[in-house]
Amino acid sequence: MKQLWAPWRIEYILGKKPRGCILCEKPRERRDEENYILLRGKLCYVMLNAYPYNNGHLMISPYRHVVSFDELSDDECMEMMRVLRLSLVALRKALSPDGFNIGANLGKTAGAGMEHLHLHVVPRWSGDTNFMPVLAETKVISEHLRATYQKLKKAFDEVGV
Repeated sequence: MKQLWAPWRIEYILGKKPRGCILCEKPRERRDEENYILLRGKLCYVMLNAYPYNNGHLMISPYRHVVSFDELSDDECMEMMRVLRLSLVALRKALSPDGFNIGANLGKTAGAGMEHLHLHVVPRWSGDTNFMPVLAETKVISEHLRATYQKLKKAFDEVGV
């Protein structure tokens, strides 16, 4: 029998689940470091995904609760793209990835886990698809989320809005 230990997951498994939309609630709490919020714009913000596909997996979301791009104002749409550009600069500065996956899941059928529009920005490195996902259907995240947050927060502070 093979075992993969992930003791940090117990906090999520046993923890109290939020009732509302986390993408609405987290920025209202004003606990940015605890909630992994890296950058606040006027209309949208950037946070680390707490359950990432890869180190440095970001989510960019408008503060306003919308489910699709066609519901965004022109200003919200433009700011999301500016923040995406800044996110790429910060990720390159802090983590030196070789590439990125950028996307959005719109609707439950498309894989959306929550109905609040957000972009995923997933840094990628040559060779990051090792044997674990192929043989064990397991993804190895090599750095603690708090350490990744600290690196990226410094880079985002240097890049600015």
